[in-house]
Amino acid sequence: MLRSPGALAGLWLIGLLVLAVSSALVTTIGPSGLTSGDVLQSALARVTGGDSGLSRIQEGIIWNLRLPRTVMAALAGAGLALCGVILQSLLRNPLADPYILGISSGASTGAVLIVVLGIGAGAVGLTTGAFVGSLVAFGFVLLLAFASGGTTDRVVLAGVAATQLFSAMTSFVVYIAADAEQTRGVLFWLLGSLASVRWSDVVVCAVVVLAGLVVCLLHTSELDAFTFGQDAAASLGVNVARIRLVLMVVTALVTAVIVSTCGAIGFVGLVLPHAARALVGNRHRVLVPTAALMGAVFLVWIDAASRTVISPQELPVGVATALIGVPAFVVLLLRRGRTR
Repeated sequence: MLRSPGALAGLWLIGLLVLAVSSALVTTIGPSGLTSGDVLQSALARVTGGDSGLSRIQEGIIWNLRLPRTVMAALAGAGLALCGVILQSLLRNPLADPYILGISSGASTGAVLIVVLGIGAGAVGLTTGAFVGSLVAFGFVLLLAFASGGTTDRVVLAGVAATQLFSAMTSFVVYIAADAEQTRGVLFWLLGSLASVRWSDVVVCAVVVLAGLVVCLLHTSELDAFTFGQDAAASLGVNVARIRLVLMVVTALVTAVIVSTCGAIGFVGLVLPHAARALVGNRHRVLVPTAALMGAVFLVWIDAASRTVISPQELPVGVATALIGVPAFVVLLLRRGRTR
């Protein structure tokens, strides 16, 4: 476990370098024959205004297809890992992840209502419908949780109820109204996909994720207090109700934006916080940025694997994260069991 400031600074610097190199390398993966040199040459030409020597098709592949997808993968991985850290600390539940609040299932319902039933079609797009659905689900969880007492276990139970409710609604709509093509499209989106990401999506996600990261970093001392329980946090002068509401709203917004853009990508927010804790400990001032950085690198490479492992077909990125996340989580559980 790393504790000294020098070691932590070195870790973060290495992580940023790995993320930058990974993004450049991942952008070259595919059937177009691009190299990392081509990517760097194109980026340099964009900055200086010169000629990259690449064809317009190759430029389009880099800047309109692969680079926005890679940047979005990094943002989504960072955001989901960040939300996992916050929720596991607030709820004092090691199994908490960004989807425990019913946000993913609510987004799925909103997306299905747009795709299958055409509700708001033309005025409301798929991403907007998913975002609205996720916020409706989160509002339902908050209402149910606070009406039943507002304790952390009530929040978890309310999230389970919302997940089941909106999942049932999604399945019902697909079952009674979707044709085969719509069902396939909805299923691929529900399993997670970065294939249709645009720069406008990247900008929105970047603003929300970075803002969420700043807010969480400003509350790391309160999060440290929450690890000892709500009563202990209150005795240390923490406004428990306000801090919990603010951080839960932040995690809900970050998760809603990610899910509405990329679909449901599981296990990132569950596994990466545990891996980060094993590396740097439980101090949130260190844990929060470390988990975000690890999540970004992790999802960049998972997305690269998902679009090449069964080429020319593409494996949904949510399936890939589950296939890797489950064994990794088992290993973490076994290691924690041996240390106790």
